[in-house]
Amino acid sequence: MDVVRFAVPLLPTSGPTVHSSSLSVVAIIPARYQSTRLPGKALADIGGRTMIEHVYRRASAARSVGVVIVATDDVRICDAVEAFGGRAQMTSGSHRSGTDRLAEVASGLTADLVVNVQGDEPLIEPSMIDEAIDAFRTEPSLEMSTLRRQIDDPADLHDPNVTKVVVDRSGYAMYFSRAPIPFIRAGCPAAPAWRHIGLYVYRRESLLRLTSLAPTAMEEAEALEQLRALEHNIRIKTIETMHECVGVDTPEDLERVRRLAPAVSRA
Repeated sequence: MDVVRFAVPLLPTSGPTVHSSSLSVVAIIPARYQSTRLPGKALADIGGRTMIEHVYRRASAARSVGVVIVATDDVRICDAVEAFGGRAQMTSGSHRSGTDRLAEVASGLTADLVVNVQGDEPLIEPSMIDEAIDAFRTEPSLEMSTLRRQIDDPADLHDPNVTKVVVDRSGYAMYFSRAPIPFIRAGCPAAPAWRHIGLYVYRRESLLRLTSLAPTAMEEAEALEQLRALEHNIRIKTIETMHECVGVDTPEDLERVRRLAPAVSRA
């Protein structure tokens, strides 16, 4: 079904937008209905609200964000967002990734910064979004930022579903991998291992440039989109966070979030 509409009007191309210390900021939540392991998860009920509504409300609560848009290729998600008063934009159904869906929406906006908020992390802390945005205040030349959290459980280090990142002394990403990095030789002191948290902030122009570039060998080998940026010399600043993120990829994940939700204050 070909549908092209907005749930509510989008950000105007002129006039006041959203400001974070003179930077206009828009958070976009890519959301699709189809999912191999959990179809329709964006509309799954969690304590009386859909998952996408939880994510939307938490993104809206970030102090640096004043406009939140759900980018989706499914009218059911668009209708659900409209029902709770949110903003949504229908996008092409042919996108290979959520980043491409993000770029389609961002191409029609005038925001300085675009935040990619994962649509399957309903317990994300609003302050995590602010942490990633704040990096642009202190480093005006920054093109892209993301989050990392120290790995405490050795099992996570060896889990290919947990993306690891190694960083330089300034916190810039050197490499992302599903493999256990860094490798620690026997007898050497342990180096910190970092879990990558997939929330991104882009300069709008950098996002559009990134999605115009061809996929790279390492990106396809690891199935990690962010490696395209590194291979094309787009530096990624990583910010340490103390918060944990719980993604929903399986029915078991969904049940875990349902158990955790009552203990987490609503945004």
